[in-house]
Amino acid sequence: MSHTPHELHEEFPQFAGKISEMKQANAHFARLADEYHEVNRRVHRAETLVEPLDDLIETELRKTRARLKDEIWHLLSA
Repeated sequence: MSHTPHELHEEFPQFAGKISEMKQANAHFARLADEYHEVNRRVHRAETLVEPLDDLIETELRKTRARLKDEIWHLLSA
């Protein structure tokens, strides 16, 4: 299990500039990015045992993070 935070600019370094631009210009993208950030933060805090979670809840958060990441990738790569 990785304890590395999965920040968007680290996940998609080739789109770092575009991420910033789209956060400003696209409300839907900005909402997805904010939601991703919040879910990612909760997963990272659970992984590092700062705020431990039930395994089922942590698994669901990981699935949500993956879904959001996929949606964000589709918007960035369009």
